[in-house]
Amino acid sequence: MGRGRNSQALVRQGEIPAVLPHASGGPGGGHGPGGSLRQSGFLEARALKEAFIARARALGFDIVRVARPDAIPLAPERLQSWLAQGHQGSMEWMAETAERRADPRVLWPDVKSVLLLGLNYGPSGDPLAALQLKDRASIAVYARNRDYHDVIKGKLKEAAGFLAAKGGSDVKVFVDTAPVMEKTLAEAAGLGWQGKHTVLVSREFGNWLFLGAIFTTAELPADASEKDHCGSCRRCLDICPTKAFPAPYQLDARRCISYLTIEHKGHIPPDLREGIGNRIFGCDDCLAVCPWNKFAQVGREVRLQQREDLAALPLADLARLDDAAFRAFFAGTPIKRTGRDRFVRNVLIAIGNSGDERLAVEAERLLDDASPLVRAMAVWALAHLTSPQVLAAHAKGRSENETDPQVRAEWEAAYAA
Repeated sequence: MGRGRNSQALVRQGEIPAVLPHASGGPGGGHGPGGSLRQSGFLEARALKEAFIARARALGFDIVRVARPDAIPLAPERLQSWLAQGHQGSMEWMAETAERRADPRVLWPDVKSVLLLGLNYGPSGDPLAALQLKDRASIAVYARNRDYHDVIKGKLKEAAGFLAAKGGSDVKVFVDTAPVMEKTLAEAAGLGWQGKHTVLVSREFGNWLFLGAIFTTAELPADASEKDHCGSCRRCLDICPTKAFPAPYQLDARRCISYLTIEHKGHIPPDLREGIGNRIFGCDDCLAVCPWNKFAQVGREVRLQQREDLAALPLADLARLDDAAFRAFFAGTPIKRTGRDRFVRNVLIAIGNSGDERLAVEAERLLDDASPLVRAMAVWALAHLTSPQVLAAHAKGRSENETDPQVRAEWEAAYAA
């Protein structure tokens, strides 16, 4: 899922100023702006690319490739088709930034090369293990430690500074928050290919690559694109609990658990709640079942390895988090930006799906929560865990006095069930 909000602000936030070498008394020192790059001491294109790759690997990136800015000519038409079908859901910024998103040259007319960098975050264990623990929470692998945006951005800025200093070029850095089609560009650059689940698949790292991009005015040798190696496999499509893939290579975000539990700000549609199971933040199902993961490796970056205290968290503990406790516990992780109310909404769906009547007390306690998102899902969860008599007792004095129409609708649906 894209994670842009105010795309203009995020583009600025993701950029760094051009870093140019200072004039010195050494070779090339003192040349005016019209001087030859060769005379100025800057590296030529091929040597610059090789030096950059070596520097990026030293910074912890696992794979680096280069694409031309015109390498994705079909992107505008495909993006418009996806948007026309409404598959972006409530992610309005996808449409607002479509023109810039589909063509790097619109985003930055001076760009001559796009460097795509991948950082492996392969898990050490089975990413789907927590799904069997119905009273526990399942959290997507990428969110089990530091926010990867913060980790990668610092590395990208340092790498980009090196590129600017050695090549005399302007650079701009992007990490998932700007209108850049990283996966499409990564395929064009040869990092991998977009699988039938639309996620980038690598023959070296499976489905576990974080991507960052550096736009530069330097003209670097481009790499060959990667071919599709999915063949007739449908594992990623068939495992989806909410049937979010209307066809191979197409994702309807409105049905995607990652979108619903992370990006979606409103009430989650009733027909999709049971499919969510105990996934309270994101979903790894389609990634984890890919056969190409047999080549995956455990990620090296310590800050992205799973925090032990985020492994299979008890749903009861999570349901009791107030805003301050939520912010403190998830500080520095991607989970924090979802906010306590949406997070507890997700937890209550997991509680309702647990089938564990002992968790009904957690739903009861949240029937009077200040957030309508939480109250509504408390009603839904309670209806799944208690008898009609118990539900009626809790409804007395609440359903008739409820001011939020969505919460009232949940009470009415609970009665009708």
